[in-house]
Amino acid sequence: MDRPKEFVNSLKAEFPEDRLTYQKAIATFHPESAEEAAQFLKLANKQRQKIYITGFGNNIDPLGEPFESMVVLRTDRLNDMIEVSEENYFIKVGTGFPLREVNIRLKEKSLWLPHSALPYVGSVGGAIAVNLSADLHGHDVPIKKYFIQSEIVTPEGEIITPGSVCFKSVSGFDIVKIFAPSWGLLGLVVSAAFRVMPISGAAEFDSMTMHAVDREHFLSGLDEANKDADAVYSRKIKAKFDPAGILPVV
Repeated sequence: MDRPKEFVNSLKAEFPEDRLTYQKAIATFHPESAEEAAQFLKLANKQRQKIYITGFGNNIDPLGEPFESMVVLRTDRLNDMIEVSEENYFIKVGTGFPLREVNIRLKEKSLWLPHSALPYVGSVGGAIAVNLSADLHGHDVPIKKYFIQSEIVTPEGEIITPGSVCFKSVSGFDIVKIFAPSWGLLGLVVSAAFRVMPISGAAEFDSMTMHAVDREHFLSGLDEANKDADAVYSRKIKAKFDPAGILPVV
């Protein structure tokens, strides 16, 4: 198997031994902080190493020939419930945290996140990456409606914190929203803040049903043959965030 030996050797020299594992023979890096992820991605840029970002691997399991020359960046150790604000109705959670366990943790605070009640078996980061959506009384309810702030490591290894946990923030385009969906192609979402609600309002969402994940619709926007204005804009965003192309479409 053609593994990225030089890059892997660099990882072994830079990080604790347990950060690197082999998952189904694919070299896999497990950062435990934004700083580690930033250092990893800077090294990947320097060596032009292709990276694939994944959470639990439920939507795409990094396996087989397309991934043999890549290194996987997995969020499984970014799994803390960082902050729960009862007064301001928001939470901050690591993106490796299981989405379905969010409401279990919020119950003792009498808070609730609608999308945690859906039958989605992936991570918080995965739900953001696919912009997990549901139907409620004929209306589309995407998770980005509640996604308000984040800590993100860009493909070039810079740490940014777009968005705000305030109820009223500055006017203009809310850049954090472009990461839902992003399918791991714009960088690593390390932690996410969501607006939550009192658990007393949960009954209003009893009839909410999850939509199927639509990967092809998103990826069609990155196809150069697609001249739709939104598709052209999507490609410009991708080129801006990942000029070296270390997060390729697989």
